[in-house]
Amino acid sequence: MIPRQLTEILEKRLSSYPAVALVGPRQSGKTTLAKSIPATYFDLELDPDRLRLDLQWNDCVLSRSLTILDEVQTFPEIFPRLRAAIDDSRKQNGRFLLLGSVSPVLMETVSESLAGRLSIIELTPLLLNELPEKSIDDVWLYGGFPDGGILDSHQFPLWQQDYLTLLVQRDLPNWGLPAKPAMTQRFLKMIAAVHGQLWNSSQIGQSLGITHPTVNGYIDFIEGTFLIRRLSSYQTNLRKRLIKSPRYYFRDSGLLHALLNVSNYNDLLEQPWVGASWEGFAIEQILGMFKDQSVAPYFFRTSDGFEINLVLDFGSRLWAIEIKLSSQPGINDMNRLNKSADLIKADKRILISRVSNSTIAGDQVSCSLTDFPDVLNDR
Repeated sequence: MIPRQLTEILEKRLSSYPAVALVGPRQSGKTTLAKSIPATYFDLELDPDRLRLDLQWNDCVLSRSLTILDEVQTFPEIFPRLRAAIDDSRKQNGRFLLLGSVSPVLMETVSESLAGRLSIIELTPLLLNELPEKSIDDVWLYGGFPDGGILDSHQFPLWQQDYLTLLVQRDLPNWGLPAKPAMTQRFLKMIAAVHGQLWNSSQIGQSLGITHPTVNGYIDFIEGTFLIRRLSSYQTNLRKRLIKSPRYYFRDSGLLHALLNVSNYNDLLEQPWVGASWEGFAIEQILGMFKDQSVAPYFFRTSDGFEINLVLDFGSRLWAIEIKLSSQPGINDMNRLNKSADLIKADKRILISRVSNSTIAGDQVSCSLTDFPDVLNDR
C-alpha cells in the first residue's frame, strides 16, 4: 500500500467525531485506505453485506471498535439508524467510517441526517508528493488513479476510457444527472476542450443544442462528483473591470488526456493546450497540500490583461501563484506577476515552473512544483 498523506488527518478526525465520511471519486483508494485501519467492514453495494449489517447492527452499535460502511450512497436507509446510534452515545468518537463517491443523494442525506455528527474529508487520487519514486512527467501524463497507469503504464489510456464509460453510463444517471449518456459523453469532451479557459455556458449550449441554464446545471452536478474543479474569479474593489466568469479544470490530468486522445508524453507536448494541462495539474497538486487547512482558491484576471493563475486566500493573507510550463522563466515573468499581485495586495508571490533551483527573495519565490512544499514550510 502506498502511504497516503490523509492517513494522519483521518485518524485525528476519528478521534474527534463519532463518524467520519471519507469521500472522493471512484477508484481513488478510499477502500484501501480504510482497510488499513482495524475495523468491521461492510460493502453496502453487496446484498449479502447489507443483510449481515442488518443482523449485526446491535453488535456494531454496542461495540467500542470502528465500523466501516463502504459505498454508503447506495443504501440511504442506513442514515436514520446511524443518527439514532450516534445520538444514543454522543461522547463516543470513532464509531463509524462512511465511504462514498459524492452524489446528490449522499450529500443531501448527510446534511439532513448527520449534520453536526460527522466530519467530511476528501481523498483525491494519488498526489505527486505521495509518489516520490515517480517522475513528475509520469504523474502529469497518467494522473493519480492507482490503476490508471501511474503504477503500470500499460493501463493508460484504456483504463481512463473504461472508467469514463462506466461513469457516464451507470454512475452519473444513478446519482441523478438527467442527461442521456451520449449527451454526457459529449459534454465531458467539451469541458476537456475548454479546460482552464473562461467558462461560456451560452457557447457550450449552442454547441450541444441545449440551453445555458441546462449547461450550468450539468456542470454543477459534475463538479460535485470530483471530476472537475471550479475556480471562481477573485473579486476586489478596483477601478479596473474584473472578469467574473469561472474556469473549470479536470481534476485528474490522466482523465483529461484520455478525453483529448493523448496516449504518450510526446503526444502531450505537441498539443496546443499543453500549457493549460500543466496549469490544471499544478493547481490540483498545490491544493492537495492543504488537506487540513482552510484555504479558498481563486484566479484573478482584469479586462486589460492583468492575470494570476491561482490566488490562495487564507483569510488573513493572500498568495499569488503564477504557473509556467518553462524551465527558464525570465525576469519579465516575475515582474508581470508582481504587477498583478500588487493589485490584490498579495502577501506572497510565487512563480512555479520547471526550474532546477529555487530562489526566495522576501515575499517573492521562484520554484518548481516539487519544491513547493518547502515554500509551505517557510510560510
